[in-house]
Amino acid sequence: MLDQIMDTMQKYNMLNMGDRVVVALSGGADSVSLLLSLSELSDRLGITVSAIHVNHCLRGDESDSDETFCKELCKKNRITLISKRFDVLDYALKNKMSVEQAARNIRYDFFKENTAGKKLATAHTANDNAETVIFNLTRGTGIKGIAGIPPVRDNIIRPLIETTRQQVEDYLSEKNQNFVTDKTNLSDDYTRNKIRHNVIPVLEMINSSLFRTITADSYNFRLDNSYLEEQSVNAFNACHTDKNTLYGLNNYHKAIRHRCISMLLSANNIDISQKRISDIDIICTNGGKINLHNNVYIVCKMGIISIEDIHPSEHEDIYTELKTGSNKFMNKEVIIFIRDISEKTSGTIIDADKLSGKVVLRNRRAGDKIQFKGNNFTSSVKKIFNEKFSLQERDQICFIADESGPVFIEKAGISERVKVTHDTKRVMEITIHCE
Repeated sequence: MLDQIMDTMQKYNMLNMGDRVVVALSGGADSVSLLLSLSELSDRLGITVSAIHVNHCLRGDESDSDETFCKELCKKNRITLISKRFDVLDYALKNKMSVEQAARNIRYDFFKENTAGKKLATAHTANDNAETVIFNLTRGTGIKGIAGIPPVRDNIIRPLIETTRQQVEDYLSEKNQNFVTDKTNLSDDYTRNKIRHNVIPVLEMINSSLFRTITADSYNFRLDNSYLEEQSVNAFNACHTDKNTLYGLNNYHKAIRHRCISMLLSANNIDISQKRISDIDIICTNGGKINLHNNVYIVCKMGIISIEDIHPSEHEDIYTELKTGSNKFMNKEVIIFIRDISEKTSGTIIDADKLSGKVVLRNRRAGDKIQFKGNNFTSSVKKIFNEKFSLQERDQICFIADESGPVFIEKAGISERVKVTHDTKRVMEITIHCE
């Protein structure tokens, strides 16, 4: 087993000469074997080894017995031990979280306080990694999830990550070293225990080298994921104009786009889900907007995707009869002249005699449609607005409409049915000025 551990540490560059290594010691077989093996290898590696233990006070006398075992083990082997007791139940109640999460938070906070400038070695084995892969695959996850437990993360190292639990128990048996057993690990009340006791044995019947296979797969998945992450970071940096905006994301593969969208959401503290990422990717291509929460939307227009805080329009519907001369529309002046076709014009012109019934000045209405000049199809105004205008602009765009519908939309165009032809005699000239 020692050779296996040495190979793993070298493979993942876990340690350097002179490192101080703190082993997270629970008293179980895995952590005991890790502590003793690193202590045995310390001279060869040029490292110093100590231990740290957390008593979660969740199992009464059993928890206290585990703490005593760890103290005696370290004393026997002349290994420095830091140990502390915590009231996990009280912490969980005060912070409104599960007992399992509370225990994890307390444990890693305590580890962090006592391992500054040191390496923290945890006793995750190939079995733990396999259980994690199966668990993540079952609940739904991407490559990162099925890549399993990372061998190295920040100052945390996992020298047993490619060592099986059977190897651990064989090592302890050879040394005639006892260990403690957490009785909760024998119950199927927890999901991981169900996987350990019921799923793993069936898979081992299919593949007797299950742990070696999953270990190799995890390595390959981590390798692939690291490349995709690297490419995604490069793409994100290239597209990221500010905290809320990405430009040119459509130029990248869908796998890269999804990761960049996830980074954008994360940078803005927005919850991430696969469905949300997929929905946003669709509007990256087609344009549109998605409500994220409250007044926060993600908007895509002309290849630019942005997160915007959009409040409902403060403008009421505008609907006034259009008159010749000056017309007021919000902060704009709409000037209308009716001219003979032979007269010189400077604004947008439409055939005045093709207008039907009352002509009005208004803003958009639900269900508005228009066949633009030169088109042989009718377009939804909603679709046009999604493609051309920001959410803030939409209620402020000026429409001229007759009784058959819109004939002019500011910054968009005129209707095919009122275009000027060789038969036109009079034109309506439209000019808009902002105040």
